[in-house]
Amino acid sequence: MATGILKVKDTQVVDSKGKPVILRGAAIGGWLNMENFITGYPGHESSIRAAMLEVMGEKNYDFFFDRWLYYFFTEADAKFFKSLGLNCIRIPFNYRHFEDDMNPRVLKEGGFKHLDRVIDLCAQEGIYTILDMHTVPGGQGPGWHSDNTTSYAAFWDYKDHQDRTVWLWEQFARRYKDNPWIAGYNPINEPCDPKHVRLPAFYARFEKAIRAVDPDHILWLDGNTFAAEWKGFDTVLPNCVYSLHDYSMMGFPTGRPYKGTSEQKERLEAQFLRKSEFQREHKTPIWNGEFGPVYANPKWDENADAINQDRYNLLGEQLQIYDRFQIPWSIWLFKDVGLQGMVYTSPDSAWNKLVEPMREKKKQLQLDAWGTYPSKEVEDVMQPLIKWVDSVSPTAKNVYPSTWNTARHIERAVLQTFLAETFRQEFAELFRDKDEAALKELAKSFSFENCLQREGLNKIMSDYASVASKAH
Repeated sequence: MATGILKVKDTQVVDSKGKPVILRGAAIGGWLNMENFITGYPGHESSIRAAMLEVMGEKNYDFFFDRWLYYFFTEADAKFFKSLGLNCIRIPFNYRHFEDDMNPRVLKEGGFKHLDRVIDLCAQEGIYTILDMHTVPGGQGPGWHSDNTTSYAAFWDYKDHQDRTVWLWEQFARRYKDNPWIAGYNPINEPCDPKHVRLPAFYARFEKAIRAVDPDHILWLDGNTFAAEWKGFDTVLPNCVYSLHDYSMMGFPTGRPYKGTSEQKERLEAQFLRKSEFQREHKTPIWNGEFGPVYANPKWDENADAINQDRYNLLGEQLQIYDRFQIPWSIWLFKDVGLQGMVYTSPDSAWNKLVEPMREKKKQLQLDAWGTYPSKEVEDVMQPLIKWVDSVSPTAKNVYPSTWNTARHIERAVLQTFLAETFRQEFAELFRDKDEAALKELAKSFSFENCLQREGLNKIMSDYASVASKAH
């Protein structure tokens, strides 16, 4: 039973009776905002969908995606999530479900079909939801997760992109303003404003506009540069929670393995303290909106069990830090094809069997940024180019985003954008001439009943969720 719409009080989120509510859970990433590593395609959502529509035809395309969106999260998923003691699901979505670039400011009511369904399913289980516009008009940052096929984030330079984003959020606020199971609105995921001042200015404008429609719901505001820094922020908006994302490279294949040394533990805490300095200085609530390792695939790593245990240990150490500060968190992510999800599709499923050759190709060519495996073939090509760029342009390594070096820029532009996009037609052809029965079987690969559970991850999350509930 909900006890009213959640609010911010000092450094905590509280219910209508003033009782602290610590929201802990995961994001349904890769669902209403598809991402390449989550479901196995190359490139970006908008371009892969366009290729699939061309190959499949409108009727089969619409049938498949409706069934896929349905099976990805059903009542069984909500009940499982609740059984772990988790109480909040972040729902990333692409604005394109609700508005068309060629028909702006006309709401696509059909986009709400599955969103409303999942919000209601979660509410029935006593699970709060946070709505997250993961992709905004124009793109708020470079990369696949903002469905941006370039390195240019046009959102910041075109007022109309910002106007449309505010307009669309006003439609959401009008629709959900009285819903006590919605914990609030996360207006932009991982913004990247090179000038730093435009993001806090947009938040101030956004807060004013939304409060005119919905004066009550919390706004969950990501920091700049992939929710990692707060340069340009100097004021705190009312009834807002400021969000950081706290990934550690020690949980990824190309990072230094986590072994639980004192130095590594100190580094984890120092990273969190640096990212949360703004919130602690201004005495606001802190939300860790994304974090978590990726996990080794036994097919690709003969030491997968040992590697994954190290990464569970890393996650446990991070959760101990967050528990000391009693902050809400949302791990990335709930469901995928086997890289990071709490629940994942079976290697024997129709979907995995279909896309496995493309996943192997993406691994070999480093087409996915997430969970990239070392590749001598790629390094032999890329390293001379990176070295050459640094030699002729000493300022290349300083190009925004500030957390990237030259290698990261070139890999994103050459491998994960240009090269990855060249394989979209090959992926779409996998669906040619599939009838409705075959398409339904592919979609059902993502149903909870047909998926596997990452038990080590789920136990850790359940353990720390129960710690939070006992504390309050």
